[in-house]
Amino acid sequence: MKTAVGRQIVVTLGDVEPGLVTGHLPPDVRFVADPGPEDLRGAAGAIVRADALVDTAMLDRMPNLRVLARTGVGVERVDVAEATRRGIAVVVTPGAGTHAVAEGALAMILHLVKRLGVTTECVARGRWSERGTITLGDLEGATIGIVGYGRIGRRVGHLARAFGMTVLAHDPYLTQPEDGDGDGRAELVGLAELRSRSQVVTLHLPLTPQTHHLVDSAFLAAMPVGSILVNCGRGGLLDLDAAAHALADGRLAGLGLDVFDPEPPTHHPVFDHAGVVLSPHLMGLSAGATRATFTAAAQGVADVLAGRRPAALANPMPVQEEQ
Repeated sequence: MKTAVGRQIVVTLGDVEPGLVTGHLPPDVRFVADPGPEDLRGAAGAIVRADALVDTAMLDRMPNLRVLARTGVGVERVDVAEATRRGIAVVVTPGAGTHAVAEGALAMILHLVKRLGVTTECVARGRWSERGTITLGDLEGATIGIVGYGRIGRRVGHLARAFGMTVLAHDPYLTQPEDGDGDGRAELVGLAELRSRSQVVTLHLPLTPQTHHLVDSAFLAAMPVGSILVNCGRGGLLDLDAAAHALADGRLAGLGLDVFDPEPPTHHPVFDHAGVVLSPHLMGLSAGATRATFTAAAQGVADVLAGRRPAALANPMPVQEEQ
């Protein structure tokens, strides 16, 4: 919808820094970072943060919406089916945070394998004499199992190989080796084989009814004793109570969590374990990734409003130029 002076309105749902998006929107757009009811009613486009809920009630408040751009790839808080029914394009930004999330997963793995929390305490608390009791692990020669082998999973594999790790991958959408890593250095295996062979497992799947609590007590029981598990995918992929038991009995030596269910999470006993490292869903929000994500979201909105097909849609559909 255009305003009386011919300017289209683009709003934000969630916290968005205007300086990161306004330069990528058309000059005839009025950008509203803190929209009121009238702004929502007139909005033709919206840039949506991960924690914003876009359900039927929210869509009802935006009757003129043509496009919403999600900063990231997860659309579990967006009613994509209803948006599609109303002819609203749902833009996603799949490539912007790829390297940042992969680096975050490796950072957590390194922290846990090299036991940096324990070594820090040893020095900071004056317990230098205990250094001989601390055993550090190695990435070289270890096997990493990557569950979810899309953009982020492949980047994790690339980084892991640089450390001399053997890379296994499992992805329900990949069935042939040629569908996987282009250089053939990741072995695509079944989930049972991956969890039994991997000293490190990292999760990079979307959350669906089929993947909810994919990592449960049975999954963890099949992993080698002393394994490391990292979740930078979605909180619901992991049964946190099962992880707590696996930490207590030594099946898991370390757990890294960047994602939770719900977010923000209520306190869980696992948070207090010495072998746990936590991050408040920030690994995909490095300075560079944040700029890239907002740029991609703004460009997606601009494309749809101009009648162009954006780079990535969660609901592929015709994009028609406004008359």
